[in-house]
Amino acid sequence: MAAVFLVTLYEYSPLFYIALVSVCFLVTSALVLGWFGLGVPVILRNSEETESSTRVLKKRMRQVKNPFGLEITNPAAASVTRGITLTPDCLEDCVLTCYWGCNVQKLHEALQKHVYCFRIKTPQALEDALYNEYLYKQQYFIKRNDKAEKYCQLPEDAQVVDFGPVPRARYPLVALLTLADEEDREIYDIIAMAAVIHIPDESYRLSCRILYQYLLLAQGQYHDLKQLFMSANSPAPSSSDTFPGESSPDRGLLEKAGLAGDEPELQEENSKDCVVCQNGPVNWVLLPCRHTCLCDGCIRYFQQCPMCRQFVQESFPLCSKKEQDEDESTRVLQDVLPGRVF
Repeated sequence: MAAVFLVTLYEYSPLFYIALVSVCFLVTSALVLGWFGLGVPVILRNSEETESSTRVLKKRMRQVKNPFGLEITNPAAASVTRGITLTPDCLEDCVLTCYWGCNVQKLHEALQKHVYCFRIKTPQALEDALYNEYLYKQQYFIKRNDKAEKYCQLPEDAQVVDFGPVPRARYPLVALLTLADEEDREIYDIIAMAAVIHIPDESYRLSCRILYQYLLLAQGQYHDLKQLFMSANSPAPSSSDTFPGESSPDRGLLEKAGLAGDEPELQEENSKDCVVCQNGPVNWVLLPCRHTCLCDGCIRYFQQCPMCRQFVQESFPLCSKKEQDEDESTRVLQDVLPGRVF
């Protein structure tokens, strides 16, 4: 009966045929767009389609100068009983204050007080916020651009050989860098840096390293410094990223077996190591995964990180296009006129 009704309706109403064709066209279009629009990898689409569908936000960056720098010298030799050697590198006269056995909860409460109550500009301000919840304090005056090593150690009468099992109530060491002069605190946005350092002991033998670094701003914010994940064929780390006298365990084993060769030559400073096109310098940091693996030409084609497939919420460039052009022109001039300094 229904079939007879549809046939009769078709014969006497051309609009029914038009509506039926329109519905079939819309359903087919929806299926095709849903299949190819969501399932096909982004790299296989044409540039116009990709650029129009990409909605990765470009994070607004504000350039600030960080006057503080801190490294661990020879971390393999550091321990709670033997102490630790720190190498500060500051742009202005600073004060390095080391707090041994700092209470974990009190430290994070102090960071919140910096935001809401008062600014931690001096070591005394941090001590007041900590309510003196630490075991021992050492302090050093650091001259501008002075890179002399500072040795920190708990006194023997403290009788501390470990800080207990994990999770711990105290950090082994918290190093605070503050500006020494009042005038400098009015110039820099960053007024202090707190570094939480793990030092191996009898209970927890994880190698010595910086766990967290907090930059405290004069406006009342603080930021947690994060490492960026570079591509495998990026330039070799500089001396500031490695520790003197330290070699990798794998290379040590190869040397004992007599299989270690000479160190490979360092790649050029501006290595073309984009993981997609292999033809442009890596310049973009993807958030929240922090992979730094795309150049300026490939960043607009990806909504997912090509390294970990995590969706990209924001991204920001390491340097602007103007800075890249200046570096490129300087490098070309140096190649054409060797021996001249620009």
